[in-house]
Amino acid sequence: MSPMRPDTPAENVDHASEAARLERIAELYPEDAEALLLRAAAHRELAGDRPAATALYDRLLVSGTGLDNPALVRALKASNLWEYGHEAEARAIIDGIRTASPRDPAPWVIVAESLESHDELEQAHETFTQAVRLLLTGVTEPPRATHPLLFGRHRVRRMLGAVHDEWDALADSVHTLPITLDELHDPKRVWSLGSENPAELEAEISRLRAELGAYRQALSRPFPVAILHWPADELAELREAYPALAREYPSYEEHLATTEAALRELASSGTPNLGVVTGTVPSYEAFRGVGGHRARGRDAAAALRDDAGGPGAGRSPGRRSGARRAGAAR
Repeated sequence: MSPMRPDTPAENVDHASEAARLERIAELYPEDAEALLLRAAAHRELAGDRPAATALYDRLLVSGTGLDNPALVRALKASNLWEYGHEAEARAIIDGIRTASPRDPAPWVIVAESLESHDELEQAHETFTQAVRLLLTGVTEPPRATHPLLFGRHRVRRMLGAVHDEWDALADSVHTLPITLDELHDPKRVWSLGSENPAELEAEISRLRAELGAYRQALSRPFPVAILHWPADELAELREAYPALAREYPSYEEHLATTEAALRELASSGTPNLGVVTGTVPSYEAFRGVGGHRARGRDAAAALRDDAGGPGAGRSPGRRSGARRAGAAR
């Protein structure tokens, strides 16, 4: 599926149609329902249909199947509820998440930023602080996934006028952009875009670029990245049923080598949450029929590659590798 960013504007994506497509696929592959429905819920939110997004979160929470990350589902539900007037329920869920104290940073980031966005700065600060103490006490090199906690806490403390502490210093140490966190998070910063002074304009443009870079980094969470891999028996069956795919998958050994190379490449680039998605002949055949898909043979394989790796990945699951930004590794 395409690596749609959470900020993709509606004019570029038909969010309602994409959500419906993902929901249909989730019906076909219940083992992947969590990742697929979370993605569908994001599209529902972007389409402005927040009640439908809540229904998807509830569908996961009451499904009776073990979720990989129930705290994340609850956090997303709380954030969404607050956006359309259900503040009391959202707060209750947030309190429950804080009590449960999950070890994954993503739910903490979501609920703390939700509090922050609704001007609950003291509670946002308490939530960020609780999370960093839980996850980073005694940690000398904070994992990348925890950086938004440190940066968010620093940002809220600047708005509260708090003096720097040891966690702020740790945030500074992992911050890599040219503009310091103090400057990025300065609530009294004078906006100079209307100035006629070229130096002030240039300085403000540099700040905005740094902020944009930080925002883009934050958008990389919380979806995992996986490589599409065909087991030897499934690949043999696929090649026998669809001879045209022999060019896409010359041999299992070559497919395995390129898959491993892709995982190493992504790992060396610092990509977190790597996994493997298993390809099967039934899933390939079902994909050809989902949403009126008319692709056949190598065209269908390429489409499945794009659904697994996304058009931005630029890799094939055969000779090249296919990475995707949604779906749990199986």
